[in-house]
Amino acid sequence: MEREFVRAQGHATGGAGAMSDSDEIRSVVARCFEATAADQHRALQPLADRLALLGSGLDSLCFAIIVAQLEDELGLDPFSELEDAFFPVTFGEFVQLYETAARGSAG
Repeated sequence: MEREFVRAQGHATGGAGAMSDSDEIRSVVARCFEATAADQHRALQPLADRLALLGSGLDSLCFAIIVAQLEDELGLDPFSELEDAFFPVTFGEFVQLYETAARGSAG
């Protein structure tokens, strides 16, 4: 099942920098986690910055789905732009990765 996520104003025109507000990015990421968990019949732990992704209740397929949906929704794929081997370990780091990518694409 595919779910539609809340779009930021201006994103419908395809602008990569249209989504830059940190609160809105966090909201979209959280909704994507929740929708993917529901679609994949997974029990998602309560989302908090310190929640370890490995303990979230999601598997690697769920994370692949989330990254693809966030690329469609936010116009960002921060994983393709990583220069080092940093991968987020917690939900907070995952959100921060998208917030940083949004700031980079806006400037």
